[in-house]
Amino acid sequence: MVADIFSAMSADFQAGVAKKPLSFYFSIGEVKQTVFLAPESCRILAGKQTEAADCVCKMGEDLFLRIWQEGYQPGLKDFLTGAIKSNDPEALKTFLAAFGKG
Repeated sequence: MVADIFSAMSADFQAGVAKKPLSFYFSIGEVKQTVFLAPESCRILAGKQTEAADCVCKMGEDLFLRIWQEGYQPGLKDFLTGAIKSNDPEALKTFLAAFGKG
């Protein structure tokens, strides 16, 4: 299910949201994906495709599905409890907005 979401994600991309190129590495359960955002484009690749992603994010499948399918907006508690682990929570806001989820 999560892999299917990443496969279809580019159809929801909204140009102009990302103001500069950003790279994201996601570890969602067993699914590993790299997403490259630019102001006018996005690339979504399976696996780890960069050694130094701007934003690394790890969470469980259930929480990811809740965010993507139900519109749940993660809050500080999700990061403090470790439900979401990321080196740049602000970049995740940009990511969600770039796909109409923010």
